[in-house]
Amino acid sequence: MIGLLSQDPLAFFLAFLALLLSLVLHEYAHAYAAFRFGDPTARRMGRLTLNPLRHLDPLGTALLLLVGFGWAKPVPINPLAFRAYRLGLFVVSVAGILVNLALAVAFALLVRGVFALDPWAVALAFRGEGGGALGVLALGFYFASAVNLVLAVFNLLPIPPLDGFKILQSLLPLSWQPFLWRLEQYAWLSFLLILTVLRGPIQEVLGLARRAFFGFFFG
Repeated sequence: MIGLLSQDPLAFFLAFLALLLSLVLHEYAHAYAAFRFGDPTARRMGRLTLNPLRHLDPLGTALLLLVGFGWAKPVPINPLAFRAYRLGLFVVSVAGILVNLALAVAFALLVRGVFALDPWAVALAFRGEGGGALGVLALGFYFASAVNLVLAVFNLLPIPPLDGFKILQSLLPLSWQPFLWRLEQYAWLSFLLILTVLRGPIQEVLGLARRAFFGFFFG
């Protein structure tokens, strides 16, 4: 997204607002799902809110802008408080991903809608040659869709403490759970690996997902 800033500052501003909204809704979805399954932890800690300041992680947000993937502050949960442990862990973990996928589709459809109104303006905007208000909107919607797709796919990775790891955990035998929860203590190592040796492979996966997704919507 940072390249968009030099190409079209207004489109960058729109996409950045969408990024903040997407991160907040992702974490809110986790908090709300946990609360519905009987865990009040997120609510007690002030995370059952749409206030961006309660959810945003400065480093994770900066990385989304700079390298294309990142995170927000993980919502604290206590799975032992869930009325149904395995189902609760699965639903809470997948909730944020589903929100981001829904937003990615919604923003992609908005791009198609703007294109239908003025194809030439959208084409100019995507070539960095202006395009007026409609072109700026289309460009902002496109990057908003891309950011949400990245958030969804990145969080599906089975690496602690990402959502994909918890989804996998919800499907594994109960006897494995204590060991899997202990792995969460090494989240700092996961982030170090993500920023170093895993960065290239992750970017390849995200690039493949973007090509498949936007190829489906735009050909």
